[in-house]
Amino acid sequence: MSSLLLLIPVALGLGLLGLIAFLWSLRDNQYEDVEGAAYRILLDDDLSPEEQAKINAVESKSEPAADKTDKKDA
Repeated sequence: MSSLLLLIPVALGLGLLGLIAFLWSLRDNQYEDVEGAAYRILLDDDLSPEEQAKINAVESKSEPAADKTDKKDA
């Protein structure tokens, strides 16, 4: 019985803390755009031609080095 005198105020305090956290998140518009993050990955901008050329140059430089290491292992 004496444990209830401790557990009831603790439970009410935790419930109040959760309610305050929920109201704070509502006030800060945390739930305004729930699905935006899921679609944001699909709306990624395409690379500019200059950026694509840089990536292709780096990839073409790394391919011959990979071929040489494969021949040494064989």
